[in-house]
Amino acid sequence: MSSQVEKLTENLDEMAAEMQGHPLADRMRPQSLDEFFGQVHLMGSDKPLRSAIETDKLHSMIFWGPPGSGKTTLARLIARYADAEFISLSAVLCGVKDVREAVAKTQGFMITQGRRTVLFIDEVHRFNKAQQDAFLPYIEEGTFIFIGATTENPSFELNNALLSRARVYVLKALASDAIRAIIDRALLDKRRGFGCREIDFPETLRDELAVAADGDARRALNFLEIIADLAPHENGDEHGRQRVDETLTNEILSGGVRRFDKGGEAFYDQISALHKSVRGSSPDAALYWFARMIDGGCDPLYIARRVVRMASEDIGNADPRALQIALSAWDVQERLGSPEGELAIAQAVAYLASAAKSNAVYMAYKMATSEAKERGSLEVPIHLRNSPTKLMKELGYGKAYRYAHDEPEGYAAGETYFPDEMGERQYYQPVPRGLERKIKEKLDYFASLDAKARSGGER
Repeated sequence: MSSQVEKLTENLDEMAAEMQGHPLADRMRPQSLDEFFGQVHLMGSDKPLRSAIETDKLHSMIFWGPPGSGKTTLARLIARYADAEFISLSAVLCGVKDVREAVAKTQGFMITQGRRTVLFIDEVHRFNKAQQDAFLPYIEEGTFIFIGATTENPSFELNNALLSRARVYVLKALASDAIRAIIDRALLDKRRGFGCREIDFPETLRDELAVAADGDARRALNFLEIIADLAPHENGDEHGRQRVDETLTNEILSGGVRRFDKGGEAFYDQISALHKSVRGSSPDAALYWFARMIDGGCDPLYIARRVVRMASEDIGNADPRALQIALSAWDVQERLGSPEGELAIAQAVAYLASAAKSNAVYMAYKMATSEAKERGSLEVPIHLRNSPTKLMKELGYGKAYRYAHDEPEGYAAGETYFPDEMGERQYYQPVPRGLERKIKEKLDYFASLDAKARSGGER
């Protein structure tokens, strides 16, 4: 293993010289597994992926994780440790023709040099089914080691055939301490980083930078490079000590936004967390996820629409005011815009999370919809039909209909309103919470009147 490490590091000085004009994030790509920060759940000393890399027992794989989590870097390291050619394609820019050309190259490397190839496909989820299928025979034949990278859930975006031939590894956003270690290494590294320059970068400001990177190592290094380029030199000497202060750091970091991919995995995870926090009666968590989505650039009107849905689905008649408040918040957002409208949505979110909960209407509607689809176009009972013409009256439309307002207690006990073929159904079952407690008592009373009337008792 030591000889392998020596082989990996012997050309670092030459590589560093060649990359001097490259962005810091590119120059600081880890050149060994020991330089790879984060992903301990995959790259710890006793983890299967690290063992597979170190023992050269490789397989095709999919890396799923957010931007800056190390997907491309890890693929390059795998090729380096395997002493394999590395071919990188972006699914955004290439098609089946490019894939075929890459396959031809891999076959050529094997024939002429006896070397394997790692074929890396970035944003692999952007390939359509036919393009993904193009890899299958070559993966099965072992023509190359296939590594796909995606920020989207492979279960939804990749073909089952491809998933069955490649193991999925989930990469996580880097923790702040891992980002901080990457920042420190870049400041100390004399070959690829800023180790040859005297940069006074206080610990507290490095911590701020690590947090602002929001789990993205590339973002952290991009911020660091800008700060290092703009930090003033003492005494105006361009080779003198540079001092990073709070003002400069805040100016550079102020334009950053949190990780939020509209329409992507993070987007749906966060709206799901907001909805479930409301359902779980946690106003604090609900407000946090609302703030996260707004901070990430989500359209407030989208959240307002979803809040209206929550009011009906999870609160319903337990507190009918919830729907009114949600609709009012939506209206305020449309009328006033940001940031005033967002406060109204926050008010609605907090109210809904604190309100009594019931999904009784939601469940009843689902049951009624399902039965309506299953039973087809059943006839409307003749006593419930409209009778605006003489012919309809002669045919008996509306005959024997009992006008509820003329009945005792305004209720036609024993009357039926379902199609004759169905008989009675009970979809709506109010919960013993909020206003639905009163609704349940009333419906139970009506049910007792129905039972008495249908058993032959007095109406």
